[in-house]
Amino acid sequence: MLKEATAIIISALTMALSGCGEENALDKPLDEISSQELSQEASQEQTSDDKDYSESTEESEEETTEATEIIVDAKGLSNEKLGWYFNPNDEHIKPTASEKVDLNKYNAYYVGTTDDKVIYLTFDEGYENGYSSKILDVLKEKNVPAAFFVTKSYIESNQDLIKRMVDEGHVVGNHSVRHLSSPDLTDDELRKEIKDTADYFKEVTGKDMPKVFRPPMGEYSERTLAVTQGLGYKTIFWSFAYRDWLTDDQPGKEAAYNTVMKRYHNGCITLLHAVSQSNTEALPDIIDSLRELGYEFKSLDEIK
Repeated sequence: MLKEATAIIISALTMALSGCGEENALDKPLDEISSQELSQEASQEQTSDDKDYSESTEESEEETTEATEIIVDAKGLSNEKLGWYFNPNDEHIKPTASEKVDLNKYNAYYVGTTDDKVIYLTFDEGYENGYSSKILDVLKEKNVPAAFFVTKSYIESNQDLIKRMVDEGHVVGNHSVRHLSSPDLTDDELRKEIKDTADYFKEVTGKDMPKVFRPPMGEYSERTLAVTQGLGYKTIFWSFAYRDWLTDDQPGKEAAYNTVMKRYHNGCITLLHAVSQSNTEALPDIIDSLRELGYEFKSLDEIK
């Protein structure tokens, strides 16, 4: 597919998702789905804690923060809601991506270093579909580190899996309490979403949660990036993703494998959904093939 056509398609999808068009993105071919659209579709299956999360955030300003935290005055920063997107290519080079905000300024990433042949495997966990333990089995067998971005409700429902992720050396990243759009929250509400998830993780595991945050639905603003950075977090987007989250419409092992092998590049941060049977079945071959090409799998805590 020509780069121009890809950019046009992604732009059209972004407009449709923001309510500016009527095109159904699910009718698009597998490799033409924008990363923004896939995150929004996946969020529809996220179990929300809205009803049980009515505590006031008014006292949050009085809380004692850790030495690594800074209460950021973000009033002067733009809160225009942005949906993360990138423009995939078949040349195995770093894809271009949204340039509305300078990610470097706010310790945010969508790729790692492109000087080296490294891959960062990341999985989003909105709910458990029976495949996470199998994914962990593969990662353990292949000695590959990964990151799992989890909500508080996922931690609550899957404590043994969370402990296993930690025990086997994986990064367990913060995906908020209620999986709400960050720009829709006040500064204090966003801080509370992140802190409450981290606090519960520590209650379950006895360890501090790694300070990496993936904004729900890939939605962010300059203000929310600044608030997140003020908590000492890196914001982690992605440079690879595809339509893998529909559990009743899986692309199959071969399609999952071919899509990854078509889009990998140096410093690639992959977003894969752990609910996917196709991803789970293809993962061993993906790891072996990328290693044969000279790629090394690194942990997100090594990203730079």
